[in-house]
Amino acid sequence: MNRQRLIILGAALGALFGAAAIAAADMQITGAGSSFDNPFFQRAFYEYSRSVSGVQVNYQSIGSGGGIQQFTAKTVDFGASDVPLQPAEMKAAQASGGDVVQFPVTLGGVAVAYNVPNVNTGVKLSPDVLAGIMLGDITNWNDAQIARLNPGVPFPNLPIVVVHRADGSGTTYIFTDYLTKVSAQWKTKVGNAKVVNWPAASSVGAKGNEGVAGQIRNTPGAIGYVELAYVLQNQISYAQLRNASGQFVAPTLQTVRNAAAKKPNVNPKDFSIVNMPGAGSYPICGYSWVMLWKNQPDQSKGKSLVGLFRWLVTDGQTFAVRVNYVSLPSNVQAQAAKALASIRT
Repeated sequence: MNRQRLIILGAALGALFGAAAIAAADMQITGAGSSFDNPFFQRAFYEYSRSVSGVQVNYQSIGSGGGIQQFTAKTVDFGASDVPLQPAEMKAAQASGGDVVQFPVTLGGVAVAYNVPNVNTGVKLSPDVLAGIMLGDITNWNDAQIARLNPGVPFPNLPIVVVHRADGSGTTYIFTDYLTKVSAQWKTKVGNAKVVNWPAASSVGAKGNEGVAGQIRNTPGAIGYVELAYVLQNQISYAQLRNASGQFVAPTLQTVRNAAAKKPNVNPKDFSIVNMPGAGSYPICGYSWVMLWKNQPDQSKGKSLVGLFRWLVTDGQTFAVRVNYVSLPSNVQAQAAKALASIRT
């Protein structure tokens, strides 16, 4: 083999192994869980991959329950849930991979969305009327209890269809946490969890916030609960709710921010911010949380995970506002950063 051929062969092999080295250097991070988070995560992870070379994040919006299951099974690098691990879930996770670190990553509202022909955004609902609808005691949009709250609104003679999540859902947990706090009957009959038995005879299930939003949009008479970003992006009508101070309040970034300000310190054992006081507080709000292993099994990936989420809970919050979430309050950002500092890589 002559010198020229050796040079060509060497160059080809160098290019081949160089490309392989570059591909091997790319860090693939996988996560799964909350659909509540998905619009924010998709935007933020895209922006992060643009600014940090070699890191790609693949997040699957499968619901909080699914995210917890996949995290515990160690098929993903992180899980996301709108409710931190409950005691039995924490025990199972610790048995699988050791101690777990949990921290808030975003803040949002749960809108009560509806589809009533010729009735636009702004229908007023009180806690007892909303609970009555979800319990199946109020079954038609022309019911006198709804009409009394909305004088002059032309409600049709139209059956109510209750749309809820069919999967294990942190959004369901936040919504039923609210109903449990405002309705003794709901608390006794149903309670709050990521999965509940929906008592209304008209109940229809759908997967993910995406599925619930789509079902409401395509079903005249429907009402359900959807993360605020989804109703704003899909232009679905949503209700004003009477809050703990007796004021009717629409879900907005500011009214969610007002509610969160009433409880500045949250942690994985004390995290509920539903039905907060204050005239300007929207009553159905919540943080979403990420789970990471405290002792990272892969040092390189562990460093990348910590770097990703350190950015997400600080500078990355600028992208939350752009997709209709509330940026984490500064004290909550500091709490998340402290949790991340405890991870061993």
